[in-house]
Amino acid sequence: MINDNVVEQKSFNFAIRIVNLYRHLLSEFKEYTISKQILRSGTSIGANVAEAIQAQSRPDFVSKLNIALKESTETKYWLKLMKATGYLTDKEYYSLFDDCTEIEKILTTIIKTTKKNSTKDLKRKITD
Repeated sequence: MINDNVVEQKSFNFAIRIVNLYRHLLSEFKEYTISKQILRSGTSIGANVAEAIQAQSRPDFVSKLNIALKESTETKYWLKLMKATGYLTDKEYYSLFDDCTEIEKILTTIIKTTKKNSTKDLKRKITD
């Protein structure tokens, strides 16, 4: 996947790691409940970013990225729970948690910038 879109690439790579974590949890721990939750939220981040790229409008774009941001917050919750219950080592936890946090920061920046630019565009239209 050759792509210049940083958040799309990072969220896709993160989804791959989450799928591999899911497989690990099933094979090593026979854990089916929490693993399914993190699979859903962790892969949903990238899916919503992909949808945002094809958004029909700026508000639709922001809405999809906000959903991705919420999914990343949920994913971090499941990661914390898995660490606290012994399903993840410290090393595994921090690696995944840090990647998720980085994606959150990128999403937050994009959302804020898009909203700011939308406001500027609206002000220009009003004054023109």
